[in-house]
Amino acid sequence: MRIASLPMYDFPELHKALDGLWAGFARNLKLQGFRNVPGTLVHNLPLVELWQDPHMLLSQCCGFDLVNGYAGKLKLLATPEYGAPGCEGSDYASVVVVADHVKDSDVLDMHGAVCVVNGYESQSGMNSLRTLIAPVSEQGHFFSRVLVSGGHAASLELLREGQADVAAIDCVTHALLEYYRPQALAGTRALGLTYRAPAIPYVTQARADAATVERLRCALLETFADPNLKDLRRELFLKDIQILPETDYLRISRDQQFADRYGYFEMCGH
Repeated sequence: MRIASLPMYDFPELHKALDGLWAGFARNLKLQGFRNVPGTLVHNLPLVELWQDPHMLLSQCCGFDLVNGYAGKLKLLATPEYGAPGCEGSDYASVVVVADHVKDSDVLDMHGAVCVVNGYESQSGMNSLRTLIAPVSEQGHFFSRVLVSGGHAASLELLREGQADVAAIDCVTHALLEYYRPQALAGTRALGLTYRAPAIPYVTQARADAATVERLRCALLETFADPNLKDLRRELFLKDIQILPETDYLRISRDQQFADRYGYFEMCGH
């Protein structure tokens, strides 16, 4: 049996809406002639397991993964447009968030602060912030320490606890938490936004042939056009969907190269 997951904004508060959206997508997959369509989404499966599973039909990955560690292993299907502050068309940004004890009003002034990232393979939590501060880095350094939390919500918790000073939080995650779990943002404040990049895409296995990819894209487009799913999409802050060429995601690679030119090759402490 094939498996499907929408792991990037898979908060418990959103499971019902995600499952409802998947039910609509599954109907459209069947109309496109797919057999053995997963009846439900897989929740909380580790991403490495999910993306390497030969039965994976549909998932999401970070754009950073698409052009780096999983280049040639995952295939871009489509890119959603989100209605969160910081999004513009199919682009998104990260919110630079600091703990309330921080007095700075600009992250570029926070030399020597403690940063927390959700992971080193994250566009929203790491690469977007690295690109922003690279011009003011000094010999490959800026922060005194860089902690790794494992997730945006965990990064916010470290800010609230005073263990870190600053983090970059995916603007969609930030908006969803503000709406569904406002306590997650308590003790923090937003300074501004990073540069934008293409949003987190829907993907399938790279070995999928052209006909399969086209049918998957058609099912996605029909799902986003279905008026009966409008309320569910609104709950998930989903507005529309675009079919982008994979070369659009090379903007992320160019951001990496930009930071590299300043010698800021890695987010690390002194």
